Amino acid sequence: MDKISAPAPDAWEELVTSALLGTARRTPPGVAPGPEAPVALLDAAAVETVRRRAGLRPARAAQRPQPAPEDTRPPLPAAAVRRLASLLADRPGTGGGRRGTAPDLMELLPQWLATANARGYAAPPQLLPALLDAARGRTDLRPAALAFAGSRATWLARLNPDWRFALRATPGGGTALPSPQDAAGVRRLWEEGLFAERVALLSAIRAREPAAARELLATTWATERAEDRLMFLDSLRSGLGANDEAFLEQALADRSRNVRSTAAELLSALPGSALAARMAVRAAACVAVDHTHDRPTTVVEAPHECDSGMERDGVVAKAPSGRGERSWWFGQLVEAAPLGVWPGRLGGRTPEEIVALPVAEDWRNELHAAWCRAAVRQGDAGWARALLGTPAAPEAGGPGAVSLAERARLLSTLGSAERAEWVAAFIATHGLSEAFQLLGVCGVPWAAPLGRAVVDALNIARDAGSYPWSFSGVMGLAERCLDPAEAGRLEGLMAVPDEGEDASPGAGGYWAEAFQRLVTTLRLRAVMAEELGVA
Repeated sequence: MDKISAPAPDAWEELVTSALLGTARRTPPGVAPGPEAPVALLDAAAVETVRRRAGLRPARAAQRPQPAPEDTRPPLPAAAVRRLASLLADRPGTGGGRRGTAPDLMELLPQWLATANARGYAAPPQLLPALLDAARGRTDLRPAALAFAGSRATWLARLNPDWRFALRATPGGGTALPSPQDAAGVRRLWEEGLFAERVALLSAIRAREPAAARELLATTWATERAEDRLMFLDSLRSGLGANDEAFLEQALADRSRNVRSTAAELLSALPGSALAARMAVRAAACVAVDHTHDRPTTVVEAPHECDSGMERDGVVAKAPSGRGERSWWFGQLVEAAPLGVWPGRLGGRTPEEIVALPVAEDWRNELHAAWCRAAVRQGDAGWARALLGTPAAPEAGGPGAVSLAERARLLSTLGSAERAEWVAAFIATHGLSEAFQLLGVCGVPWAAPLGRAVVDALNIARDAGSYPWSFSGVMGLAERCLDPAEAGRLEGLMAVPDEGEDASPGAGGYWAEAFQRLVTTLRLRAVMAEELGVA
Protein backbone atom coordinates (compact mmCIF):
# COMPACT_ATOMS: atom_id res chain seq x y z
CA MET A 1 0.00 0.00 0.00
CA ASP A 2 1.29 3.43 -0.90
CA LYS A 3 2.14 5.60 1.98
CA ILE A 4 -0.34 8.48 2.38
CA SER A 5 1.43 11.77 2.78
CA ALA A 6 0.55 13.99 5.69
CA PRO A 7 -1.83 16.84 4.86
CA ALA A 8 -0.32 20.23 4.29
CA PRO A 9 -0.96 22.74 7.08
CA ASP A 10 -4.13 24.74 6.48
CA ALA A 11 -4.98 22.63 3.40
CA TRP A 12 -8.70 22.82 4.04
CA GLU A 13 -8.59 26.59 4.52
CA GLU A 14 -6.73 26.92 1.21
CA LEU A 15 -9.45 24.94 -0.57
CA VAL A 16 -12.25 26.97 1.01
CA THR A 17 -10.55 30.24 0.07
CA SER A 18 -10.09 29.11 -3.53
CA ALA A 19 -13.75 28.03 -3.73
CA LEU A 20 -14.91 31.41 -2.42
CA LEU A 21 -12.67 33.47 -4.69
CA GLY A 22 -12.97 31.21 -7.72
CA THR A 23 -10.20 29.20 -9.36
CA ALA A 24 -9.74 31.93 -11.97
CA ARG A 25 -8.45 34.20 -9.22
CA ARG A 26 -6.78 31.67 -6.96
CA THR A 27 -5.89 28.03 -7.47
CA PRO A 28 -4.98 25.87 -4.47
CA PRO A 29 -1.51 24.29 -4.21
CA GLY A 30 -1.08 21.33 -6.55
CA VAL A 31 -3.86 22.37 -8.92
CA ALA A 32 -2.90 23.68 -12.34
CA PRO A 33 -4.72 26.81 -13.51
CA GLY A 34 -7.03 26.42 -16.49
CA PRO A 35 -10.48 25.14 -17.43
CA GLU A 36 -9.96 21.90 -15.49
CA ALA A 37 -9.12 23.72 -12.26
CA PRO A 38 -12.71 23.67 -10.85
CA VAL A 39 -12.92 19.89 -11.28
CA ALA A 40 -9.49 19.42 -9.74
CA LEU A 41 -10.55 21.64 -6.83
CA LEU A 42 -13.60 19.46 -6.15
CA ASP A 43 -11.46 16.30 -6.36
CA ALA A 44 -8.97 17.77 -3.89
CA ALA A 45 -11.83 18.78 -1.60
CA ALA A 46 -13.23 15.24 -1.69
CA VAL A 47 -9.84 13.76 -0.77
CA GLU A 48 -9.34 16.29 1.99
CA THR A 49 -12.85 15.62 3.34
CA VAL A 50 -12.07 11.91 3.68
CA ARG A 51 -8.74 12.74 5.27
CA ARG A 52 -10.40 15.04 7.79
CA ARG A 53 -12.98 12.41 8.70
CA ALA A 54 -10.46 9.58 9.03
CA GLY A 55 -8.46 8.89 12.12
CA LEU A 56 -5.29 10.90 12.54
CA ARG A 57 -1.94 9.65 13.68
CA PRO A 58 -1.06 10.71 17.18
CA ALA A 59 0.93 13.91 17.18
CA ARG A 60 2.97 15.66 19.75
CA ALA A 61 0.78 17.53 22.19
CA ALA A 62 0.67 21.22 21.48
CA GLN A 63 2.04 23.50 24.07
CA ARG A 64 -0.64 24.58 26.50
CA PRO A 65 -1.55 28.29 26.13
CA GLN A 66 -0.22 30.63 28.73
CA PRO A 67 -2.88 31.61 31.29
CA ALA A 68 -4.89 34.72 30.55
CA PRO A 69 -3.45 37.87 32.11
CA GLU A 70 -4.99 38.88 35.40
CA ASP A 71 -7.42 41.80 35.35
CA THR A 72 -6.83 43.81 38.50
CA ARG A 73 -9.75 46.20 38.01
CA PRO A 74 -12.66 45.92 40.44
CA PRO A 75 -15.35 43.40 39.44
CA LEU A 76 -18.76 44.45 38.19
CA PRO A 77 -21.61 44.47 40.72
CA ALA A 78 -23.82 41.40 40.35
CA ALA A 79 -26.79 43.39 39.05
CA ALA A 80 -24.62 44.99 36.38
CA VAL A 81 -23.35 41.55 35.30
CA ARG A 82 -26.93 40.39 34.78
CA ARG A 83 -27.73 43.60 32.89
CA LEU A 84 -24.74 43.16 30.57
CA ALA A 85 -25.81 39.57 29.85
CA SER A 86 -29.28 40.78 28.83
CA LEU A 87 -27.85 43.55 26.63
CA LEU A 88 -25.56 41.10 24.85
CA ALA A 89 -28.36 38.57 24.38
CA ASP A 90 -30.38 41.09 22.38
CA ARG A 91 -29.75 41.06 18.63
CA PRO A 92 -31.01 43.36 15.88
CA GLY A 93 -34.02 41.90 14.17
CA THR A 94 -34.95 39.43 16.90
CA GLY A 95 -38.11 41.38 17.66
CA GLY A 96 -39.55 40.77 14.17
CA GLY A 97 -40.74 44.15 12.93
CA ARG A 98 -41.52 47.28 14.97
CA ARG A 99 -40.13 47.42 18.46
CA GLY A 100 -43.40 48.54 20.02
CA THR A 101 -42.78 50.05 23.45
CA ALA A 102 -39.79 47.83 24.33
CA PRO A 103 -36.36 49.49 24.53
CA ASP A 104 -33.74 48.59 21.93
CA LEU A 105 -31.18 46.97 24.21
CA MET A 106 -28.38 46.81 21.63
CA GLU A 107 -28.61 50.58 21.22
CA LEU A 108 -28.09 50.96 24.97
CA LEU A 109 -24.98 48.79 24.99
CA PRO A 110 -22.55 51.57 23.85
CA GLN A 111 -23.71 53.82 26.68
CA TRP A 112 -23.50 50.99 29.20
CA LEU A 113 -19.92 50.26 28.10
CA ALA A 114 -18.95 53.94 28.30
CA THR A 115 -20.25 54.15 31.87
CA ALA A 116 -18.60 50.88 32.92
CA ASN A 117 -15.27 52.06 31.47
CA ALA A 118 -15.58 55.41 33.21
CA ARG A 119 -16.11 53.56 36.51
CA GLY A 120 -13.05 51.36 35.86
CA TYR A 121 -14.77 47.98 36.14
CA ALA A 122 -13.32 44.71 34.85
CA ALA A 123 -15.31 42.65 32.35
CA PRO A 124 -16.78 39.40 33.76
CA PRO A 125 -14.79 36.54 32.16
CA GLN A 126 -17.86 34.45 31.33
CA LEU A 127 -19.29 37.26 29.14
CA LEU A 128 -16.12 38.04 27.18
CA PRO A 129 -16.99 35.72 24.24
CA ALA A 130 -20.42 37.30 23.83
CA LEU A 131 -18.91 40.77 24.14
CA LEU A 132 -16.34 40.05 21.42
CA ASP A 133 -19.03 38.55 19.20
CA ALA A 134 -21.08 41.73 19.56
CA ALA A 135 -18.06 43.91 18.77
CA ARG A 136 -17.24 41.72 15.78
CA GLY A 137 -20.61 42.59 14.23
CA ARG A 138 -20.54 46.31 15.11
CA THR A 139 -17.40 48.33 14.48
CA ASP A 140 -18.79 51.27 16.46
CA LEU A 141 -18.72 49.09 19.59
CA ARG A 142 -15.13 47.96 19.25
CA PRO A 143 -13.17 50.76 21.00
CA ALA A 144 -15.36 50.69 24.13
CA ALA A 145 -15.78 46.89 24.11
CA LEU A 146 -12.02 46.26 23.82
CA ALA A 147 -11.27 48.81 26.53
CA PHE A 148 -13.75 47.03 28.80
CA ALA A 149 -12.43 43.56 27.92
CA GLY A 150 -8.85 44.66 28.62
CA SER A 151 -5.81 42.53 27.86
CA ARG A 152 -7.88 39.35 27.91
CA ALA A 153 -9.44 40.40 24.60
CA THR A 154 -6.15 39.99 22.75
CA TRP A 155 -5.44 36.76 24.65
CA LEU A 156 -8.74 35.33 23.41
CA ALA A 157 -8.25 36.75 19.90
CA ARG A 158 -5.09 34.69 19.49
CA LEU A 159 -7.15 31.55 20.16
CA ASN A 160 -10.15 32.33 17.93
CA PRO A 161 -9.76 33.67 14.36
CA ASP A 162 -13.26 35.20 14.53
CA TRP A 163 -11.92 37.77 16.98
CA ARG A 164 -8.82 38.82 15.05
CA PHE A 165 -10.18 42.36 14.86
CA ALA A 166 -9.11 42.72 18.50
CA LEU A 167 -5.48 42.22 17.46
CA ARG A 168 -5.81 44.75 14.64
CA ALA A 169 -7.59 47.29 16.83
CA THR A 170 -5.20 46.99 19.75
CA PRO A 171 -2.01 49.04 19.28
CA GLY A 172 0.78 46.64 18.41
CA GLY A 173 -1.65 43.72 18.36
CA GLY A 174 -1.46 43.51 22.14
CA THR A 175 2.33 43.21 22.13
CA ALA A 176 3.97 44.50 25.29
CA LEU A 177 5.99 47.60 24.49
CA PRO A 178 9.46 48.12 25.96
CA SER A 179 9.74 50.53 28.85
CA PRO A 180 10.94 54.07 28.09
CA GLN A 181 14.19 53.36 29.93
CA ASP A 182 14.96 50.38 27.68
CA ALA A 183 16.65 52.31 24.88
CA ALA A 184 17.98 49.17 23.22
CA GLY A 185 14.53 47.54 23.30
CA VAL A 186 12.90 50.64 21.85
CA ARG A 187 15.47 50.79 19.06
CA ARG A 188 15.15 47.08 18.30
CA LEU A 189 11.34 47.16 18.12
CA TRP A 190 11.41 50.30 15.98
CA GLU A 191 13.85 48.80 13.49
CA GLU A 192 12.65 45.18 13.49
CA GLY A 193 9.02 45.20 14.67
CA LEU A 194 5.85 44.71 12.66
CA PHE A 195 4.17 47.83 11.35
CA ALA A 196 1.39 47.77 13.98
CA GLU A 197 3.99 47.39 16.74
CA ARG A 198 5.97 50.34 15.38
CA VAL A 199 2.86 52.54 15.19
CA ALA A 200 1.99 51.59 18.78
CA LEU A 201 5.54 52.32 19.93
CA LEU A 202 5.63 55.71 18.20
CA SER A 203 2.19 56.69 19.58
CA ALA A 204 3.15 55.65 23.11
CA ILE A 205 6.38 57.65 23.03
CA ARG A 206 4.63 60.62 21.42
CA ALA A 207 2.07 60.74 24.23
CA ARG A 208 4.89 60.84 26.80
CA GLU A 209 7.78 62.64 25.08
CA PRO A 210 6.77 64.31 21.79
CA ALA A 211 10.32 65.29 20.87
CA ALA A 212 11.68 61.77 21.45
CA ALA A 213 9.01 60.30 19.16
CA ARG A 214 9.82 62.77 16.41
CA GLU A 215 13.53 62.06 16.72
CA LEU A 216 12.90 58.31 16.57
CA LEU A 217 10.84 58.75 13.41
CA ALA A 218 13.55 60.87 11.82
CA THR A 219 16.12 58.05 12.15
CA THR A 220 14.35 55.88 9.55
CA TRP A 221 12.19 58.41 7.71
CA ALA A 222 14.12 58.32 4.45
CA THR A 223 13.83 54.53 4.11
CA GLU A 224 10.14 54.13 5.03
CA ARG A 225 7.48 53.28 2.46
CA ALA A 226 5.20 56.16 1.42
CA GLU A 227 2.08 54.65 3.02
CA ASP A 228 4.02 54.04 6.23
CA ARG A 229 5.40 57.59 6.25
CA LEU A 230 1.83 58.86 5.98
CA MET A 231 0.67 56.82 8.98
CA PHE A 232 3.70 57.76 11.06
CA LEU A 233 3.26 61.44 10.19
CA ASP A 234 -0.36 61.27 11.33
CA SER A 235 0.85 60.29 14.80
CA LEU A 236 2.36 63.77 15.18
CA ARG A 237 -1.13 65.26 15.53
CA SER A 238 -0.95 64.29 19.18
CA GLY A 239 1.06 66.94 21.00
CA LEU A 240 1.64 68.97 17.84
CA GLY A 241 3.76 72.01 18.61
CA ALA A 242 6.22 74.54 17.27
CA ASN A 243 9.13 72.13 17.81
CA ASP A 244 7.69 69.89 15.07
CA GLU A 245 7.89 72.62 12.43
CA ALA A 246 11.39 71.87 11.11
CA PHE A 247 10.59 68.18 10.58
CA LEU A 248 7.26 68.99 8.89
CA GLU A 249 8.91 71.58 6.64
CA GLN A 250 11.24 68.86 5.39
CA ALA A 251 8.23 66.61 4.76
CA LEU A 252 6.83 69.27 2.41
CA ALA A 253 9.44 68.08 -0.10
CA ASP A 254 8.41 64.42 0.22
CA ARG A 255 7.99 62.44 -2.98
CA SER A 256 4.48 61.36 -1.91
CA ARG A 257 1.71 63.89 -2.52
CA ASN A 258 -0.35 62.52 0.40
CA VAL A 259 2.60 62.97 2.77
CA ARG A 260 3.13 66.52 1.51
CA SER A 261 -0.56 67.35 1.98
CA THR A 262 -0.62 65.98 5.52
CA ALA A 263 2.55 67.87 6.46
CA ALA A 264 1.03 71.08 5.07
CA GLU A 265 -2.19 70.50 7.01
CA LEU A 266 -0.28 70.02 10.26
CA LEU A 267 1.81 73.13 9.65
CA SER A 268 -1.27 75.23 8.90
CA ALA A 269 -2.64 74.18 12.32
CA LEU A 270 0.39 75.97 13.82
CA PRO A 271 -0.49 79.67 13.38
CA GLY A 272 3.11 80.69 14.08
CA SER A 273 4.68 78.44 11.44
CA ALA A 274 6.48 79.71 8.36
CA LEU A 275 3.95 77.90 6.15
CA ALA A 276 1.08 79.67 7.90
CA ALA A 277 2.84 82.99 7.30
CA ARG A 278 3.31 82.18 3.60
CA MET A 279 -0.35 81.21 3.28
CA ALA A 280 -1.38 84.39 5.09
CA VAL A 281 0.46 86.52 2.53
CA ARG A 282 -1.09 84.63 -0.39
CA ALA A 283 -4.62 84.65 1.02
CA ALA A 284 -4.49 88.30 2.12
CA ALA A 285 -3.49 89.31 -1.42
CA CYS A 286 -6.77 87.81 -2.66
CA VAL A 287 -9.17 89.58 -0.26
CA ALA A 288 -9.74 93.29 0.40
CA VAL A 289 -12.44 95.78 1.41
CA ASP A 290 -13.81 98.05 -1.32
CA HIS A 291 -15.18 101.37 -0.06
CA THR A 292 -16.51 102.55 -3.44
CA HIS A 293 -19.82 100.76 -2.98
CA ASP A 294 -22.79 102.09 -1.02
CA ARG A 295 -21.40 100.22 1.97
CA PRO A 296 -17.99 98.60 2.56
CA THR A 297 -17.85 95.36 0.56
CA THR A 298 -15.43 92.44 0.58
CA VAL A 299 -13.92 91.83 -2.84
CA VAL A 300 -12.06 88.72 -3.96
CA GLU A 301 -9.41 88.31 -6.63
CA ALA A 302 -8.62 84.60 -6.78
CA PRO A 303 -5.14 83.46 -7.87
CA HIS A 304 -4.62 83.07 -11.62
CA GLU A 305 -2.14 80.21 -11.30
CA CYS A 306 -0.96 77.58 -8.84
CA ASP A 307 2.79 78.02 -8.78
CA SER A 308 5.37 75.54 -7.50
CA GLY A 309 5.58 77.29 -4.14
CA MET A 310 1.85 76.88 -3.57
CA GLU A 311 2.03 73.22 -4.53
CA ARG A 312 4.94 72.66 -2.16
CA ASP A 313 2.87 74.19 0.64
CA GLY A 314 0.07 71.69 0.09
CA VAL A 315 -2.20 73.39 -2.46
CA VAL A 316 -3.62 70.73 -4.77
CA ALA A 317 -3.39 72.10 -8.31
CA LYS A 318 -5.97 69.90 -10.05
CA ALA A 319 -9.52 70.92 -9.18
CA PRO A 320 -12.25 68.31 -8.72
CA SER A 321 -14.65 67.75 -11.58
CA GLY A 322 -17.13 70.58 -11.92
CA ARG A 323 -15.10 72.98 -9.78
CA GLY A 324 -13.37 76.08 -11.15
CA GLU A 325 -9.60 76.07 -10.73
CA ARG A 326 -9.30 79.61 -9.37
CA SER A 327 -11.99 79.13 -6.71
CA TRP A 328 -10.42 75.76 -5.80
CA TRP A 329 -6.99 77.34 -5.25
CA PHE A 330 -8.50 80.31 -3.41
CA GLY A 331 -10.42 78.13 -0.97
CA GLN A 332 -7.28 76.18 -0.06
CA LEU A 333 -5.28 79.36 0.58
CA VAL A 334 -7.92 80.86 2.88
CA GLU A 335 -8.42 77.57 4.72
CA ALA A 336 -4.69 77.32 5.50
CA ALA A 337 -4.16 80.97 6.46
CA PRO A 338 -4.22 81.91 10.18
CA LEU A 339 -7.56 83.51 11.01
CA GLY A 340 -5.71 86.18 12.97
CA VAL A 341 -4.60 87.80 9.70
CA TRP A 342 -8.08 88.99 8.71
CA PRO A 343 -8.90 91.71 11.27
CA GLY A 344 -5.73 93.59 10.32
CA ARG A 345 -6.24 93.02 6.62
CA LEU A 346 -9.92 94.05 6.65
CA GLY A 347 -9.87 97.35 8.49
CA GLY A 348 -9.53 96.23 12.10
CA ARG A 349 -12.96 94.64 12.11
CA THR A 350 -13.99 91.86 14.46
CA PRO A 351 -14.82 88.39 13.08
CA GLU A 352 -18.55 89.19 13.45
CA GLU A 353 -18.14 92.42 11.49
CA ILE A 354 -16.04 90.71 8.82
CA VAL A 355 -18.58 87.95 8.31
CA ALA A 356 -21.41 90.51 8.11
CA LEU A 357 -19.78 92.39 5.21
CA PRO A 358 -21.37 91.81 1.80
CA VAL A 359 -19.13 89.95 -0.64
CA ALA A 360 -18.99 90.98 -4.28
CA GLU A 361 -19.46 88.79 -7.35
CA ASP A 362 -20.89 85.67 -5.71
CA TRP A 363 -17.69 84.87 -3.78
CA ARG A 364 -19.53 84.85 -0.45
CA ASN A 365 -20.17 81.11 -0.17
CA GLU A 366 -16.63 80.19 -1.22
CA LEU A 367 -15.02 82.66 1.18
CA HIS A 368 -17.20 81.80 4.15
CA ALA A 369 -16.91 78.06 3.58
CA ALA A 370 -13.10 78.40 3.62
CA TRP A 371 -13.28 80.41 6.85
CA CYS A 372 -15.48 77.66 8.32
CA ARG A 373 -12.85 75.03 7.51
CA ALA A 374 -10.12 77.25 8.93
CA ALA A 375 -12.05 77.81 12.17
CA VAL A 376 -12.45 74.06 12.63
CA ARG A 377 -8.83 73.27 11.76
CA GLN A 378 -7.48 75.96 14.08
CA GLY A 379 -10.07 75.34 16.82
CA ASP A 380 -11.02 79.03 16.86
CA ALA A 381 -14.25 79.36 18.85
CA GLY A 382 -14.51 83.12 18.22
CA TRP A 383 -14.60 82.70 14.47
CA ALA A 384 -16.90 79.69 14.83
CA ARG A 385 -19.43 81.84 16.72
CA ALA A 386 -19.22 84.56 14.08
CA LEU A 387 -19.80 82.09 11.25
CA LEU A 388 -22.61 80.29 13.04
CA GLY A 389 -24.43 83.53 13.78
CA THR A 390 -27.44 83.57 16.06
CA PRO A 391 -29.51 80.36 15.99
CA ALA A 392 -32.67 82.45 15.55
CA ALA A 393 -31.41 84.10 12.33
CA PRO A 394 -33.96 84.04 9.49
CA GLU A 395 -31.68 81.87 7.36
CA ALA A 396 -31.26 78.74 9.42
CA GLY A 397 -27.55 78.29 8.86
CA GLY A 398 -26.33 81.66 10.06
CA PRO A 399 -24.28 84.10 8.01
CA GLY A 400 -21.35 81.88 7.14
CA ALA A 401 -22.19 78.18 7.29
CA VAL A 402 -23.11 76.62 3.98
CA SER A 403 -24.44 73.26 5.11
CA LEU A 404 -25.66 71.39 8.14
CA ALA A 405 -22.42 69.41 8.18
CA GLU A 406 -20.46 72.69 8.26
CA ARG A 407 -22.52 73.97 11.18
CA ALA A 408 -22.00 70.72 13.07
CA ARG A 409 -18.24 71.01 12.64
CA LEU A 410 -18.28 74.65 13.78
CA LEU A 411 -20.28 73.68 16.87
CA SER A 412 -17.63 71.08 17.75
CA THR A 413 -15.17 73.92 18.49
CA LEU A 414 -17.44 75.27 21.26
CA GLY A 415 -17.75 74.04 24.83
CA SER A 416 -20.40 71.44 25.61
CA ALA A 417 -22.74 73.82 27.46
CA GLU A 418 -22.57 76.52 24.80
CA ARG A 419 -23.07 73.93 22.06
CA ALA A 420 -26.23 72.59 23.72
CA GLU A 421 -27.59 76.09 24.30
CA TRP A 422 -27.07 77.04 20.64
CA VAL A 423 -28.73 73.89 19.30
CA ALA A 424 -31.65 74.30 21.73
CA ALA A 425 -32.27 77.82 20.43
CA PHE A 426 -31.95 76.59 16.85
CA ILE A 427 -34.61 73.91 17.45
CA ALA A 428 -36.93 76.39 19.16
CA THR A 429 -36.80 78.59 16.04
CA HIS A 430 -36.52 76.11 13.18
CA GLY A 431 -37.87 72.83 14.57
CA LEU A 432 -36.34 69.38 14.28
CA SER A 433 -36.30 68.88 10.52
CA GLU A 434 -32.76 70.28 10.15
CA ALA A 435 -31.42 69.56 13.64
CA PHE A 436 -30.48 65.88 13.46
CA GLN A 437 -26.81 66.42 12.51
CA LEU A 438 -26.48 69.22 15.06
CA LEU A 439 -27.80 67.00 17.84
CA GLY A 440 -25.13 64.44 17.01
CA VAL A 441 -22.32 66.76 18.19
CA CYS A 442 -23.93 67.56 21.55
CA GLY A 443 -22.67 66.00 24.76
CA VAL A 444 -24.50 63.09 26.40
CA PRO A 445 -26.69 63.29 28.37
CA TRP A 446 -28.18 66.37 26.77
CA ALA A 447 -28.21 69.47 28.94
CA ALA A 448 -31.61 70.39 30.37
CA PRO A 449 -32.36 73.28 27.91
CA LEU A 450 -31.56 71.07 24.93
CA GLY A 451 -33.62 68.17 26.25
CA ARG A 452 -36.59 70.45 26.82
CA ALA A 453 -36.28 71.92 23.33
CA VAL A 454 -36.27 68.45 21.73
CA VAL A 455 -39.27 67.26 23.77
CA ASP A 456 -41.22 70.46 23.03
CA ALA A 457 -40.50 70.12 19.30
CA LEU A 458 -41.60 66.48 19.32
CA ASN A 459 -44.78 67.51 21.13
CA ILE A 460 -45.49 70.16 18.49
CA ALA A 461 -45.01 67.57 15.73
CA ARG A 462 -47.35 65.21 17.59
CA ASP A 463 -50.04 67.89 17.89
CA ALA A 464 -49.73 68.60 14.16
CA GLY A 465 -51.20 65.14 13.53
CA SER A 466 -48.50 63.76 11.20
CA TYR A 467 -46.97 60.33 11.57
CA PRO A 468 -43.88 60.10 13.83
CA TRP A 469 -41.75 58.23 11.33
CA SER A 470 -40.16 61.42 9.97
CA PHE A 471 -38.77 61.97 13.47
CA SER A 472 -37.64 58.40 14.15
CA GLY A 473 -33.96 59.43 13.98
CA VAL A 474 -34.44 62.19 16.55
CA MET A 475 -36.53 59.88 18.72
CA GLY A 476 -33.74 57.28 18.62
CA LEU A 477 -31.21 59.92 19.64
CA ALA A 478 -33.49 61.03 22.47
CA GLU A 479 -33.65 57.46 23.79
CA ARG A 480 -29.87 57.41 24.07
CA CYS A 481 -29.10 61.04 24.91
CA LEU A 482 -32.00 62.57 26.85
CA ASP A 483 -31.36 62.88 30.57
CA PRO A 484 -33.28 60.07 32.33
CA ALA A 485 -34.57 62.70 34.77
CA GLU A 486 -36.78 63.97 31.93
CA ALA A 487 -38.92 60.81 32.03
CA GLY A 488 -41.40 62.44 34.42
CA ARG A 489 -42.09 65.30 31.99
CA LEU A 490 -42.96 62.82 29.26
CA GLU A 491 -45.62 60.85 31.11
CA GLY A 492 -48.39 63.12 29.83
CA LEU A 493 -47.41 62.33 26.23
CA MET A 494 -47.80 58.56 26.62
CA ALA A 495 -51.59 58.62 26.22
CA VAL A 496 -53.24 58.43 22.81
CA PRO A 497 -54.32 62.00 21.95
CA ASP A 498 -57.61 63.00 20.37
CA GLU A 499 -57.12 63.14 16.63
CA GLY A 500 -58.15 66.27 14.80
CA GLU A 501 -59.87 66.37 11.44
CA ASP A 502 -56.60 66.96 9.60
CA ALA A 503 -54.63 64.32 11.50
CA SER A 504 -53.26 61.27 9.70
CA PRO A 505 -55.28 58.15 10.55
CA GLY A 506 -53.85 56.36 13.57
CA ALA A 507 -51.02 58.88 14.02
CA GLY A 508 -51.94 59.50 17.66
CA GLY A 509 -51.51 55.83 18.52
CA TYR A 510 -48.11 55.67 16.87
CA TRP A 511 -46.97 58.79 18.74
CA ALA A 512 -48.18 57.33 22.06
CA GLU A 513 -46.24 54.14 21.33
CA ALA A 514 -43.09 56.13 20.50
CA PHE A 515 -43.30 58.17 23.70
CA GLN A 516 -44.00 55.04 25.77
CA ARG A 517 -40.84 53.48 24.34
CA LEU A 518 -38.88 56.67 25.09
CA VAL A 519 -40.07 56.78 28.72
CA THR A 520 -39.41 53.06 29.21
CA THR A 521 -35.90 53.47 27.79
CA LEU A 522 -35.10 56.46 29.97
CA ARG A 523 -36.20 54.62 33.10
CA LEU A 524 -34.13 51.61 32.11
CA ARG A 525 -31.09 53.87 31.61
CA ALA A 526 -31.61 55.26 35.11
CA VAL A 527 -31.67 51.74 36.56
CA MET A 528 -28.55 50.80 34.57
CA ALA A 529 -26.69 53.79 35.98
CA GLU A 530 -27.66 52.82 39.53
CA GLU A 531 -26.47 49.26 38.93
CA LEU A 532 -23.08 50.63 37.86
CA GLY A 533 -22.84 52.78 40.98
CA VAL A 534 -23.59 56.13 39.34
CA ALA A 535 -25.46 58.37 41.75
